[in-house]
Amino acid sequence: MSVLTRCVLVLAAGLACAAPVAVASPSLDAARLISVTPGPGRVVELVVHSAAMAKPVTVAVLPAPDSAANAPVLYLLNGVDGGADATGDWREGGNWLTRTDADTFFADKQVTVVMPIGGAGSYYADWQADDPVLGRQRWTTFLTRELPRVIDTEFHGSGANAVAGVSMAGTAAFQLALAAPRLYTAVGSFSGCVSTSGPQGRAIVNTVVSGQNGDPVNMWGQPGDPLWAANDPFLHAERLRGLAIYISSGTGLPGALDTVNGPGLQGDSMKLLDQLIIGGGLDAVTALCTQQLAARFRELAIPAAVNLRPTGTHSWGYWREDLRHSWSMFAAALRVG
Repeated sequence: MSVLTRCVLVLAAGLACAAPVAVASPSLDAARLISVTPGPGRVVELVVHSAAMAKPVTVAVLPAPDSAANAPVLYLLNGVDGGADATGDWREGGNWLTRTDADTFFADKQVTVVMPIGGAGSYYADWQADDPVLGRQRWTTFLTRELPRVIDTEFHGSGANAVAGVSMAGTAAFQLALAAPRLYTAVGSFSGCVSTSGPQGRAIVNTVVSGQNGDPVNMWGQPGDPLWAANDPFLHAERLRGLAIYISSGTGLPGALDTVNGPGLQGDSMKLLDQLIIGGGLDAVTALCTQQLAARFRELAIPAAVNLRPTGTHSWGYWREDLRHSWSMFAAALRVG
């Protein structure tokens, strides 16, 4: 752990520290830590320069409780909006830290939880061309090569890593596992559709990317370009053998959390209507995707934990439950006691 990060953790505990909470401007040819600041609760907010994307990236971290000991790392990826609001502020966005109890849930677990901010509509992929609206997208390089080095240095990484994501990021989690086959021991997809190259998969990808005003052609080329198939985890499921795997989805039918007083709704009937109509439709689709992926794993005799709920929508309340249900699998893979 650097003096900088140690100082921020001391400050977060309400003690004095004389070290500055900033780092000199980064080299353009290397990923490096720019700044560390204490956030709300246990959160430590990093700004990391990505050489691959030539820009700073905000990363919210929940440090393991014993900061002097080594700890594995769980990367939690957000959905289509990258976890931030329109201004890029994660504190006002929908993400793992604002919509779930991840802060308190992991407070007694010796694991460092890392939540990158940004990547709206990107599938956290390395795009083949810069996009006029979304800019340079090299998230795979950032997440598998640049960021882990920073995290392991600052937070005593043990070398064991896992990744999980919701919705769009449920696809990305498997794509990252394929791109970096020795990096992760476990992968989770909550309400995701991992198939990208068939007609249904391309339609979903096009909808997600264009919904953020990006052009899917800049990501993987025209339909039929080999990059679409190369980035399809369903086609390359055999390469996932040996990982601990968790996949889940609701069916889109209203469930116990789809009420006006459900998680994140605060009694707002219009939010509930959106969750039932839009969220219900989305999880009806991801249910089919999850069933297909589960069947593919069975065909290949690849062990996987599959949670197909009889009800439930595309919403954070259910993903909070998924995180809790999947934790025993992730803890075993990461060797968290």
